Amino acid sequence: MRIIQLETSTALCSAALSEDGRLLQYREAEGRNVHSSLAAVLIRDILEAAGLKVTDCDAVAISKGPGSYTGLRVGVSTAKGLCFGAGLPLIGVGTPEVLVAQAAAAGLIPAGCRHIVPMIDARRMEVYSAVFTPEGQRLTEVAPTIVTEDSFADILADGTPVLFIGDGAEKCRAVLGNHPNAVFAQCCPKASALSAPAAAAYNEKRFEDVAYFEPFYLKDFIATVSRKNLF
Repeated sequence: MRIIQLETSTALCSAALSEDGRLLQYREAEGRNVHSSLAAVLIRDILEAAGLKVTDCDAVAISKGPGSYTGLRVGVSTAKGLCFGAGLPLIGVGTPEVLVAQAAAAGLIPAGCRHIVPMIDARRMEVYSAVFTPEGQRLTEVAPTIVTEDSFADILADGTPVLFIGDGAEKCRAVLGNHPNAVFAQCCPKASALSAPAAAAYNEKRFEDVAYFEPFYLKDFIATVSRKNLF
């Protein structure tokens, strides 16, 4: 079971190749507008490094959001193109689930932790977040949250460490950093963390409809008018 994995929901663009849930190859790039120019390149590189073609793989997995509108569009479009071209099934994994899996794979979960809060950076003091158990069970809906001193007070009050992980964690640290139970891991979700959830989805045949699948934007896109003088 070989799965091509792609993560483009934040500033980091990454691709990975796994076999039976075990990571074989990984590449990443970070910077402005790298998703549109490098997503396909990273996939090409991991396949070449493994001596494989797209048709040698069994599925494509994509981190489906929430996150950057542009990044998600590029990632989903790239994944769909691979699926249509090679006749492969598509697996969609929520970005919060990717961060929870990443925390486990990287050994970031503190001893005694009962709650993990993945955080994807949004505007100003807002993040996209939910509450999970360390085993990956989602306890609350994924929702936009304005981080205040009262945020997550219920789980912080239970006396055990709470791990806040994602590219929005540092924003949360600025407000909740003095709480003795709060632990922060500032990082972007990575395609390598898709290995376990993608393998589970493949084994359970939880595939997306390639024709109709769309990213989980969570909020509607709001277009802005440029203030630059174009003429």
